[in-house]
Amino acid sequence: MFFYTIVSVLIFIILIIIIRNIRIVPQSYAFIIERLGTYAATWQAGLHVKVPFIDSVASKVALKERVLDFPPQPVITKDNVTMQIDTVVYMQITDPKLFTYGVEDPISAIGNLSATTLRNIIGELDLDGTLTSRDVINTKMRSILDEATDPWGIKVNRVEVKNIMPPEAIREAMEKQMRAERERREKILIAEGQKQSEILVAEGKKQSAILAAEAEKQSTILRAEAEKEAQIRKAEGEAQAILDVQKATAEGLRMIKEVGIDATVLKLRSLETMEKAADGKATKIIVPSDIQNMAGLVTSITEIAKEK
Repeated sequence: MFFYTIVSVLIFIILIIIIRNIRIVPQSYAFIIERLGTYAATWQAGLHVKVPFIDSVASKVALKERVLDFPPQPVITKDNVTMQIDTVVYMQITDPKLFTYGVEDPISAIGNLSATTLRNIIGELDLDGTLTSRDVINTKMRSILDEATDPWGIKVNRVEVKNIMPPEAIREAMEKQMRAERERREKILIAEGQKQSEILVAEGKKQSAILAAEAEKQSTILRAEAEKEAQIRKAEGEAQAILDVQKATAEGLRMIKEVGIDATVLKLRSLETMEKAADGKATKIIVPSDIQNMAGLVTSITEIAKEK
């Protein structure tokens, strides 16, 4: 009976020991196992059993990406301006063994390495270059830190400059410069607006003058055309009147010729016209030579009439 009790106790103790040496490694973690004080294995996620009293878990390493936000570091630029720069480092453990045995306190080592690297980079830049070259600073720091931490089993994925804090006097000067720049741009915009407005007004006046000149030209052309048309109509009327007179004259001559009136009759008619012109009121009558020559003709005609 006593023997069974001892055996039961021993079995219970063995079970307790086995249970206590069963380890479950969570996802994104790794356990470093040491056997009698030396590195034995790296346990990944899953169920593991270690040898009691021989194996021990040296460290539990998280494999997820970490964000290391270091306090602002005082740095001096190339033109001797002291400022505070706050950086953020994104790192991930790729080799738990190297991370455990590579360096004492890896996080502190990365912080010190980040500060010295930042000082070296900023020391090569002036104030304006520092304020406008964040991408350059980030790229250089990531490259340097990643290379330096590779023996520690650490991968530096990104480095970001979180904040740059120049001295108070520099900030005031920068604010004044910004205000002056904004005022300058405002004045330029106002001047550009006025210039554009004057250009538009001048263009409008020019266009108006051109339209007025075009209208005046068109009006002059129309007046000239009207005067020309009037002169043409007047000339056509005068020509038609002359033509009508000529036609009437020609018709009269034709009729005279048809009735047989000769030059003698015409001369007599001229004489009658002269008689009517005198009408007994004229004191002097100028008789054309042709009428004088007609005196004998009149006498002859009278005699012929008597004989009849």
